[in-house]
Amino acid sequence: MDTISWHDFEKVELRVGTIIEVLPFPKARKPAHKLKVDFGPYGTRMSSAQITTHYTPEDLVGRQVVAVINFPEKQIADFMSQCLVTGFEDENGAIVLTAVERPVPNGAKLI
Repeated sequence: MDTISWHDFEKVELRVGTIIEVLPFPKARKPAHKLKVDFGPYGTRMSSAQITTHYTPEDLVGRQVVAVINFPEKQIADFMSQCLVTGFEDENGAIVLTAVERPVPNGAKLI
């Protein structure tokens, strides 16, 4: 594992947002949802998330997630992902979302 400096960590904009819309993404190579996430003062951003094993669209709307919002946009099939929603692999490789313990303002930075 490479060591990074505190300055390097501070460059990563890990922000909390609330999922406000979930759309199907049939063109993705691996099963995924399209998420629209509200980051408060940073606006709304779209993300592709391979989280279909543990989460239905109904489970996701209103849920707060932690995402990197300062990566460049990434094209996935015919979709431009504007942020990276974070999570951890479970024992089977399915993604479990990173979560906050209690509600915080949209746009709050992980510190």
